[in-house]
Amino acid sequence: MNQDERTGFSERLKTAAEAKKALLAKMKPKAAVSDPQFAERAALREAELERVRQERQATKDAKKLAAAEAEEAARLAEEAVAAEALDAKRGERKARKALTKAEQKEARDRRYAARKARQ
Repeated sequence: MNQDERTGFSERLKTAAEAKKALLAKMKPKAAVSDPQFAERAALREAELERVRQERQATKDAKKLAAAEAEEAARLAEEAVAAEALDAKRGERKARKALTKAEQKEARDRRYAARKARQ
């Protein structure tokens, strides 16, 4: 056997320590290279995000407004139908009253004629 292959305990410890250091160095994070356009791209992304948020908010507001307008139109239509029904009911009552007044006048006239006939 060759003498170089025979190593002592301290030699093996030294070799193991060096291997461990090499592995740790390999795992260390490397210094990041800063991108010169990083801030520019971040600003563009932020502007795009803000634009999209504003569009979504505008869409949401438009939907709310349309829903409120539709609700108001439905309420007005319902009120119009109710008012129309009330007018029809009042007209019916007026016709009944007019008929009743005519009947009352006719009955009064008959009584008057009957009284005149008796005299």
